[in-house]
Amino acid sequence: MGKIKAIFNWSGGKDSAHALLRAIETGEYEIAALLTTINSESRQSTMHNLPMPVLRQQAASIGIPLYTVGLTPGGNMADYSAAMAKAMEHFKQIGVTHSIFGDIFLHDVRSYRERQLSQQGITVVEPLWGKSSAQVIREFLESGLKATIVTTGEALGPGAIGRLIDKEFIGTLPSDIDPNGENGEYHTICYDGPIFKHPVTFTLGTPHSQSYDIRLEDGTTQTYTYWFADIATKK
Repeated sequence: MGKIKAIFNWSGGKDSAHALLRAIETGEYEIAALLTTINSESRQSTMHNLPMPVLRQQAASIGIPLYTVGLTPGGNMADYSAAMAKAMEHFKQIGVTHSIFGDIFLHDVRSYRERQLSQQGITVVEPLWGKSSAQVIREFLESGLKATIVTTGEALGPGAIGRLIDKEFIGTLPSDIDPNGENGEYHTICYDGPIFKHPVTFTLGTPHSQSYDIRLEDGTTQTYTYWFADIATKK
């Protein structure tokens, strides 16, 4: 019996890399591409702000092709859904039946994914789902994957940018911060470990803040402020 043909929804961060590792370890999937949403103007990944050269370097080291979906800055959920539907039509034509994500416990996010993708006959797979945050971060630290913080929310601020995700960092987090950053407290770049043939090299610039008005599925708008460090490939 052949493997299940799937795509992996790649953010470039630690949970994404962790979920990819677990999916690969099952031996069940033939992963056709790392699908990444990018800002059509900045050419950086959404939220993590990883530039295209870094994303390409990650994909080359992992050995799975990168497939990008451009999103218009300030677009709403309908725009996102339309862009993703177009991408899924492309992958269905080459036999993809499953879409793999790195979510942990956000039920509304998973429900949205399943609702949208089921309309196209695509099954959602969540390798990290159903585990506690403590278990997921412990397994990440034991996996050999390495990640550095590149984006933070208001709770952690700019001081956490550049920190390595290790036991020391996790031990310093306040009790109201999810250790995986699952509520958007921080985002990372994963650059080394079992899924990589060689480390991804990069540099971080000085952190700067930016606020976003995000239009939610129910039509309301919410403002989020994040701190970013510009990322570049290391020469």
